[in-house]
Amino acid sequence: MSATALSTTPNLIDRAIRRISSVWHGMAANVRPGEDESVAAQMKDCLEARGGEVSARNRAAKLAETYLGLDETHRLDFLRTLAGFDSDPAGVDHAVEALRAAQEPEERAAAQADLRRALEPPRVRLLTQFTTIPNGMKFLVDLRAELLALRNGDKLLAALESDLRGLLASWFDLGFLELRRIDWSSPAALLEKLVGYEAVHEIRSWRDLKNRLDSDRRCYAFFHPRMPDEPLIFVEIALVQGLAGSVQGLLDEKAPLLDPREADAAIFYSISNCQRGLAGISFGNFLIKRVVDELSAAFRNIRIFSTLSPIPGFARWLSTQLTQPHSDLLDDEESANLLSAVSVHGPVPDTGTAALAAILARRNWHRDPALLKTTEPVLLRLCARYLLEAGDKRARDPVAHFHLSNGARVERLNMLADTSEKGMKESATLMVNYLYDPARIEAYHEDYAGEGKRNASTAVRRLARGKA
Repeated sequence: MSATALSTTPNLIDRAIRRISSVWHGMAANVRPGEDESVAAQMKDCLEARGGEVSARNRAAKLAETYLGLDETHRLDFLRTLAGFDSDPAGVDHAVEALRAAQEPEERAAAQADLRRALEPPRVRLLTQFTTIPNGMKFLVDLRAELLALRNGDKLLAALESDLRGLLASWFDLGFLELRRIDWSSPAALLEKLVGYEAVHEIRSWRDLKNRLDSDRRCYAFFHPRMPDEPLIFVEIALVQGLAGSVQGLLDEKAPLLDPREADAAIFYSISNCQRGLAGISFGNFLIKRVVDELSAAFRNIRIFSTLSPIPGFARWLSTQLTQPHSDLLDDEESANLLSAVSVHGPVPDTGTAALAAILARRNWHRDPALLKTTEPVLLRLCARYLLEAGDKRARDPVAHFHLSNGARVERLNMLADTSEKGMKESATLMVNYLYDPARIEAYHEDYAGEGKRNASTAVRRLARGKA
């Protein structure tokens, strides 16, 4: 995409901030100035809650406006001041002693309730007040994004971030989110955000964007009712025939248009989180099921619901494995084949693992038929092992964890599925299909959430065991 087109997203954000700030400025103007206008004094005024709801909203708007007007250094001071509104130690000690002294069940229940109230820091009430002002929810999401960037081991800021994370987690459950379809007729501001937020496969031009929104494609976004103009997640889907094995093929702008009525598969090829301030906050475990249900209702001919997903942690995991002594990473035949393949390109390494590392370090190794033929079965086996075995009860790969949590199974591995520079660097061109079987989604979710079981097709399980 051109530099001009790419620059529109920051401008959108700037316009949004100016628009919000002007609204807050009007509200803040209604707050009577006090003798002390420091940040700490403003926070105390908010917590004292003098007057009615209108006064409380105006004070919260004034505080938010103050924050937006600060530079990074003073924002850090603001956040540390906010974090300082912690639980009263004496009140907590008193509540703990009362709980210890309680004998009867009714007394203990009342004492536990008192302790919970004593433990809740005033800063939580202050954070909650921001939700009462226009775009206050977006303000809190962005506030957490800055906290994540600024906390840097600061325990006080970490405590504030933990409180805010807890609030956002309760407010952004999947049950509260709205699913909307995005198409070429959607507002330009929303299409610009799709371009800016796309995190998996860069949208390179307006033609590329239009291709992704054509009649044989679908794009959906999740919204929170308190952030109606700010997408939380974009989900991009291709309607095709059969499982897809190449993202370059899916995104080919010159590929013929397919009548959606002839498609039998819906391929989820990009899922992008849009709000940095919601990082690490789960929206629930059936996010994809919502989209599957939507597609099932619209297209009775579609029987396959699958992803074509990146494997962002594979190359990093493999690199670590190749630098450690292993007796079982490669078998004797694999080592011999790799050593033979690399011998025509220079000095022969001492081990098969060193040979594999040398091949992967070569630029465009995947375009050499001999290297590809030797390397492909090894990479497929090791990738299956990574997806099904690496980690404890939770899959080590973050994308695998997301889809297994959502009730998918590992269906197929695809070599040369992403030959972009990013695909080479992250996963040695490999991508994976996660299959969503509508009849098994909840069962697969329970298997993974309860036992850490990673459901997979027979073919992938055989690969992980070293069998073709």
